[in-house]
Amino acid sequence: MANSFEIRGPVKLKGEIVPQGAKNEALQIICAVLLTSEKVSITNIPDIRDVNKLIELLQSIGVKTSKAGDGAYDFQADKVNLDYLETPEFAKQAAALRGSIMIVGPMLARFGKASIPRPGGDKIGRRRLDTHFIGFQSLGAKFDFDTAENFYKVEAKELKGTHMLLDEASVTGTANIIMAAVLASGITTIYNAACEPYIQQLCKMLNSMGAQISGISSNLLTIKGVSKLNGCSHRMLPDMIEIGSFIGLAAMTQSELTIKNAGLEHLGIIPSVFQRLGIKMEFKNDDIYIPEQENYEIDTFIDGSILTIADAIWPGLTPDLLSVILVTATQANGTVLIHQKMFESRLFFVDKLIDMGAQIILCDPHRATIIGLNRKHHLKGIQMTSPDIRAGVALLIAALSAKGKSVIHNIEQIDRGYQRID
Repeated sequence: MANSFEIRGPVKLKGEIVPQGAKNEALQIICAVLLTSEKVSITNIPDIRDVNKLIELLQSIGVKTSKAGDGAYDFQADKVNLDYLETPEFAKQAAALRGSIMIVGPMLARFGKASIPRPGGDKIGRRRLDTHFIGFQSLGAKFDFDTAENFYKVEAKELKGTHMLLDEASVTGTANIIMAAVLASGITTIYNAACEPYIQQLCKMLNSMGAQISGISSNLLTIKGVSKLNGCSHRMLPDMIEIGSFIGLAAMTQSELTIKNAGLEHLGIIPSVFQRLGIKMEFKNDDIYIPEQENYEIDTFIDGSILTIADAIWPGLTPDLLSVILVTATQANGTVLIHQKMFESRLFFVDKLIDMGAQIILCDPHRATIIGLNRKHHLKGIQMTSPDIRAGVALLIAALSAKGKSVIHNIEQIDRGYQRID
């Protein structure tokens, strides 16, 4: 039974949950420690596979790391070993982790060169890296893709500020370019920048280190280059994807849950999207209380037509929650069209839900229509495998609400993004 969850459902949960630190923020701000030789202290770091692997990668490059308490680390990149980037060990370590791409921006800015193997990660469709490298090239870096070794390399004697328009509002691409631009000479303006809370947090952290970034929280960033950055202390936001996952979990399993310290001001439209599925919740200070609910009814558009829920760039709905929203809709009363615009294979896990008895029509790789069962028919437990982090948690939610025994294999995928989920 290694690396599998066995779930006997249906189960009701009850209690309080304090969300972990945000995975997507962690991957960016931990790479940012490479921009200074001084000590950087970060708190509320989640204990999850992707983040732990990134910390190990930085240790291998020579960054001193010490645990300073639960979820707290001190980092100091005063003796970075650039030769390690040429080794097979580095290639293996970096390829196993999507977040490793974000060491390129800071390394290029501080040391004038960086290389990274083609990254791995989720099976959710093509995830281009063009945005990153076109950005570095606009700042004056030379780019080389070594096809034999599958390695991307960039180098620059000097980075110079420039105007750029990103071809897509990529979160990791924006983060990488910001980290390169903070030490470039002159002014960089980035149009069509991603402006997720993760990016806002990165910019605030860099500014506290002495960077000059304005336009934070908008999609036009202006960065005035500085010659060096100092150390800082930074606390991470709660993980909005985990919070959304628990809202869906509560509704599906008819559980009464309180999500503590949820960072409500940073959740954007996430709570209101779940409210449109009919899920009741109360906001008390910074907590979300979800009462036990017998039934929840999906909203319609004003003229009575079927509701569509689609992902969009921030402040729209994050694509990371569509899998959870989809699963939650299977037991609602009503019908909803889920439109996953960003990734073309994120919806392929619905065949497992159909096997469990859910009423879903997969229209094409991007759209699925969910006909809610209104709890008249329980889902039934089956054997399944988790294809990516978010589908994994969606299948876990389905299994907790299903009748009988479910087994989910490949749960490392879930552990990549959710700490101690079991």
